[in-house]
Amino acid sequence: MKAFLVSAGILAMSAGAVLAEGQSHHIVFHVDENDPAVMNLVLNNIENVNAYYEEQGDEAVVELVAYGPGLNMLISGQSPVAERVSAMALQMDNLTFAACGNTMAKMAARTGTEVVLLSEATVVPAGVVRLVELQEQGYAYIRP
Repeated sequence: MKAFLVSAGILAMSAGAVLAEGQSHHIVFHVDENDPAVMNLVLNNIENVNAYYEEQGDEAVVELVAYGPGLNMLISGQSPVAERVSAMALQMDNLTFAACGNTMAKMAARTGTEVVLLSEATVVPAGVVRLVELQEQGYAYIRP
């Protein structure tokens, strides 16, 4: 047991050494709920992560992926956090917003009208696939 604890301590110290000042951290946040509280929580998390890494002298590369009911976060005229998304996009050039193309197509088919996104959002073919791709690229996955 003692050997295990010593090994764990050495591993923890070496992991800390790997993340020296000036590192780049890649994080993907996911929203799949049409709940303003959840949307604000994820935006708070993004601001906090960004501020923390800036204080450390590091960089955070952040992407928010919205799909299903969470896509409402990025829909023009419907988003309860549209002003905040716009402000954050202006303040953080390391932040991108990805909207699920599959969800958009289903919404358009159901309503008979085109889904118009906030100008800050870009369309990805499938939100879940985007999450997988980013995790395969080493992004840390956060679901508030």
